Formats: sequence, C-alpha cells, structure tokens
Amino acid sequence: MDSPHGAAVKAEDFGLKGPRGWAFRGVGIDAAPGSLIAVEGPSGTGRTCLLLALTGRMKPTAGHAEVGGHRLPKHMTAVRRIAALGPVAGVTDLDQALTVAEQLREGALLHRHYDGPVRALLRSPAERRADARARIEAALDAAGLDLATLPKGPRTSVRDLERLESVRLSVAIALLGSPRLLALDDLDLKLSDTERTEAWALLRSIAAAGTTVLAVCSEAPDDAVVVRTGPQEPAAPDAGAAPAPDAAPDADTENDTENDTEETKGADDALAEAGRA
Repeated sequence: MDSPHGAAVKAEDFGLKGPRGWAFRGVGIDAAPGSLIAVEGPSGTGRTCLLLALTGRMKPTAGHAEVGGHRLPKHMTAVRRIAALGPVAGVTDLDQALTVAEQLREGALLHRHYDGPVRALLRSPAERRADARARIEAALDAAGLDLATLPKGPRTSVRDLERLESVRLSVAIALLGSPRLLALDDLDLKLSDTERTEAWALLRSIAAAGTTVLAVCSEAPDDAVVVRTGPQEPAAPDAGAAPAPDAAPDADTENDTENDTEETKGADDALAEAGRA
C-alpha cells in the first residue's frame, strides 16, 4: 500500500452546539501531517462528536478547523474524501453475520466503487481482483492482523473476534482507501493493559508510515498530541439573540448531502447522519 501524505489538523475555538447545549467547544489543535492525535476525556464529553466533526461527518457551529488544507465547516465533502473512519460505534460497525474474508471483500468493493467507475472499467476483471487482493494484504499488514492466527482463518466469523482483533480489522478496512487521516473512537474500550499497549503501538506505526491518526481514548499516551474534552455547562437560552446564519455555500458545499445543511439535532441523531455520510 502506498504511504499517503498525512493531513495536517488545525482548529481554533472549534465547537458544536445543539438543542441540548454544547457537545464540545473551545477546542484548539495544531498537529502536523503524520501526527498521532489523542482526544482524551471521560465518556459523554463530546469526544465522538469532535471526531466526527474533524472528519467531515458532523457540522460544527463555532470556530473553524482545517484538515489537509480543507477548511471546516465549509469543505466537509473534501475532508470526507481524505479522512477514513476506523471503529466508531453506530457508524462503522462491522457486520457480525459475515466472515472476516467477506467483510474485507465488501470493504474492497466499496473502496473500488469510490475510486471512480471510469478507471475501474479500464481494468479487466482479473486485474481488479488482483488489485483488491494486493490492497487487502497491504492493509492487513499495516493493521497487524494475521488471518492465519484466527480460529478459522479468513472464515472466522466477525462475531467471534476478540476486541483488539476487531479493532485491527476495522483499521484494515479503513486503510483500503489510503486515507490521509484515520480516526478511531473508544480505542482503549474493553482492552487490557497489554492490549492497550499493542493498540497504541499499531497507531504509532500507521502514523510513522505517513497517515495522520486521530484516536478517542480515556487516557492518552505521553507521545501523542493531546486534545482534552470535559463536561460542558448547558448554554443559557437567549431569547433576544437570532441564530447565526450558515456560511455562504461554495461549489463544494452545494454538493454536500443533507447531513451538511441540516441543523444539528444532538449526538444520537448525528451518529445516524454520519453513518450515511
């Protein structure tokens, strides 16, 4: 797999406010391409919303950010093209009814679709199959997942994977598209200390290969660019203040999906929208 040039991630006074108050606000980031970024904080403090906003899946309402030179919230579509999601509950859940091999083939087919139909038509079926196999092998290698070590090899059911194996599979599928930014939610959830060490080692290796990595966690490692979230006080209603208008659309944003223009409705609704994005 080619090592993509990582995306620089910058944010200033970045925030997202919904009807229930602020999901997160006042976030500042300045991370170079190929950085390992850790979003640290207790559950319920807007960590997932921040991850989805920085990957173009949720529309922020305050401040601004830049990912790979694309400004948010103006160029959400462009950011989605270069940012891939690893495990994010409710958005990129693995299909428990599939085998590992089937899940990988499904991911390869999806990425081939977005590579462009014209380019795909120029290749023979044999070339497309060989390209898919090469992509899968390279992604598995980068994710550190050896199918031979699974109970039934490639035919192992996704539902039978251990938590860390599931994380590695999700990462492999995300890397099939050679993203410039890889984002993962709840990295250290249900992992032992040893497994947590292995998971961070995996992300360091991906960042060292050139891809910027953004991981939500409860405790960040010392060598990461740390962004901390915390409890937000509910915003007091201001009867006299009119809602701020959205930024004027440009050629990019006019093509965005309903997810980009719809008013934020809270974290649960936004997760459903992010899944479609």
